[in-house]
Amino acid sequence: MTKQEVLSLYKLLLQSSKKFPSYNFRNYALRRVRDSFREYKTITDQSDIAKLYNEGCRNLEIIKRQVIVGQLYQSGPLVIETLQKKNVNN
Repeated sequence: MTKQEVLSLYKLLLQSSKKFPSYNFRNYALRRVRDSFREYKTITDQSDIAKLYNEGCRNLEIIKRQVIVGQLYQSGPLVIETLQKKNVNN
């Protein structure tokens, strides 16, 4: 695995996580992606990197499927989401 491939996977995971319609799922997924990459940033063994990369690819597919399911059963925005949108617009 090259550094570029790992960074590309990281960006894809973040982009896919941002698509969750549910505030809680979205923030949880983003936090887990960031925390996982921070935790394993010092790994140098290529076999370990390959295993983690494959796990990340599987998680990306899971996130994509869950986003679709979340969009099917979407509910209204939470209070925290409406407050954040108001603060951004001001």
